[in-house]
Amino acid sequence: MKKIKKKEVVLLAGGVGGAKLAEGLLKIENINLSVICNIGDDDDFHGLHVSPDVDTMIYTLSGLVNKKQGWGVKSDKYKALDVLKKLGQETWMLLGDSDFGLHIYRSKRLNLGHKLSDITHDIAKAFDITCNIILPTNTKIPTKIKIKSNWISFQEYFVQRRCKPKVKKIKYQGISNVEPNPEAIKAISAADLIILAPSNPLLSLLPIINIPQIKSSIIRNKNTPKIAVSPLIMGKAIKGPANKIMEEMKIPVNPVGISNFYKEFLDILIIDNKDIIDCKNLNNGNIKFVPTNTLMKTKSDKINLAKFILDQAKIFISN
Repeated sequence: MKKIKKKEVVLLAGGVGGAKLAEGLLKIENINLSVICNIGDDDDFHGLHVSPDVDTMIYTLSGLVNKKQGWGVKSDKYKALDVLKKLGQETWMLLGDSDFGLHIYRSKRLNLGHKLSDITHDIAKAFDITCNIILPTNTKIPTKIKIKSNWISFQEYFVQRRCKPKVKKIKYQGISNVEPNPEAIKAISAADLIILAPSNPLLSLLPIINIPQIKSSIIRNKNTPKIAVSPLIMGKAIKGPANKIMEEMKIPVNPVGISNFYKEFLDILIIDNKDIIDCKNLNNGNIKFVPTNTLMKTKSDKINLAKFILDQAKIFISN
């Protein structure tokens, strides 16, 4: 019997939505999944390098994630943070004891001169992750948020200030001069399908896509379907501040507004069934709007959305 060649699927992802979709894709046979994770929200805390989106992906795919939060490790304790608080340190970035163990390992390797991408590969292997976790670059590209007249870090905005300040501008520091991770370019170039997760475009996906050689590699791969999943349902983000920020930056909070972030290369934007009325009336060049259930509450929801995406790409192979 002839062996079916597995399809190469690349998922660009950040945050909870990206991790959930990756869970669904991993349940489908006959694909090789590579996940290119956002590192724009990486930051240093207590002398340690923290990679929140990467860690959320690894904790989720290893079954260790705190499902109620969508991030962090389930049943984690905060004894280390209690000590730091007693010593007068700022502890608004909620890091559990298991989290600290991972960050200590990552930071120790970085201090030895190892590449962040290699460290991430080894962490994923230790956590028995069965897909490729790839970083877009080994260079820091911190996401900065402008509020009033000041620029603050992403984590200050997202965690410390709980997304309350009005956002005027967003920048990804130094991104125009960043060297991409060759592994990311290789994965994109070899992909049979490129998926953009239902992650916040401004905070999770543009820090990947706006690396010049990443974007040009996506555009050059002309014969590969490029499908995005909207993070919005009826103008509201499933999780996080996507709609709030879009409103404040005067970006249309609808499927067209989402598709505009990716209009240089996108073929299909998958929207939720509740937005089907928009689907009939919307037009954005050659981008096709396709409705389905995008809310991933259960394991079946995740798998069904993954299958739907592959079906739209015409590479669906049933289990």
